[in-house]
Amino acid sequence: MKNALSILVVALSVALLACASTQETASSQPPPSGLISEGAATATAIVEKIDVAKRLVTLRKADGQLTELQVDESVKNLPQVKKGDRVVVKYYESLAYEVNKPGAATPGTAGAEQVATAAPGAKPGRVAARQVEITTTIEAIDKKMSMVTLKGADGKLTPVKVRDPSKLDRVRVGDLVTITYSQAVAVAVEPAPK
Repeated sequence: MKNALSILVVALSVALLACASTQETASSQPPPSGLISEGAATATAIVEKIDVAKRLVTLRKADGQLTELQVDESVKNLPQVKKGDRVVVKYYESLAYEVNKPGAATPGTAGAEQVATAAPGAKPGRVAARQVEITTTIEAIDKKMSMVTLKGADGKLTPVKVRDPSKLDRVRVGDLVTITYSQAVAVAVEPAPK
């Protein structure tokens, strides 16, 4: 959770960079919000060898490299895995922001996590998702220095350098910046092609 909070604090500066670049005042435009980044990746490997008793699985990655993994007890149905089966890993993450006016949000950190595993007798599989949300208050804006100072719920002040000061025209001292980091990983074992 601490690592995710570090990512989110850094992302706050990115969020402020992503604000609209118009020169209009904050009262003539709604507070900025949007998607900062989003990414997905899929990797596939083939089961080369499996030792169920020792819970060791050797995988051949797409580049031909072999990797041996120690599989912990949380992986159910390991005896269902056979040589030649495909292990497919899908990963997704996103980072979004929203600026709210005072009173529309509360400073702090919240998180949620969910995990689902394969049914008994099926090939092993697991889906895990988590979301961390941190809300801070804009304590100070220094357009001359292109700096914003953010205040966390714990009172800690964090100065953030903004590359383009014109991006700050739609935010004000007292506004709340909420960063939402979402991550999901799905691992599935598919039968070997016949």
